[in-house]
Amino acid sequence: MNASFAPSFSPAVLLPLVVAMLAGAVVPFQAGSNAALGRALGHPLWATVASLLVSLIVILPVLIGMRAGVPDLGRAAGGPWWLWIGGIAGVAYITAALILTPRLGAANFIVCVVAGQVVASLVIDHFGLMGLAQKPANLARIAGVGLIVAGMLVVQWGTSAPVKSMAGQAVGS
Repeated sequence: MNASFAPSFSPAVLLPLVVAMLAGAVVPFQAGSNAALGRALGHPLWATVASLLVSLIVILPVLIGMRAGVPDLGRAAGGPWWLWIGGIAGVAYITAALILTPRLGAANFIVCVVAGQVVASLVIDHFGLMGLAQKPANLARIAGVGLIVAGMLVVQWGTSAPVKSMAGQAVGS
């Protein structure tokens, strides 16, 4: 077996993978709760605002507890333009999630999100964008991403007619 394909199962490798999987596991719950919040508040964008405010309320005590110090806004302001697109991306993602999750279902929405993330990540890696190390898109990586996109299409294809939500409303497409 080629050493580059030999898996490494040390705790130093596994722990970040498990944490990343757990972080990913909460995303469908975020999408579902934000969608319900949007309905409860009367407009999806209010749910986006509420979600971001809750995030701020949660993170501020953590920063204080960690004694993170004052941010260096001058250095950040002098950095590349793309340092600031995370907030825009967050708003776009949260809003898309709360609008599309009730329509597509959690699995269909998340599988599309994952496919989009992997395709974009491959491009970012290949070109070394956003200050990350360049990792060329070789045939194996492209094939892996292709399988993920194919999996997304299979999940979409496997979704049948709309079903009733717990609130009795027709959802899905």
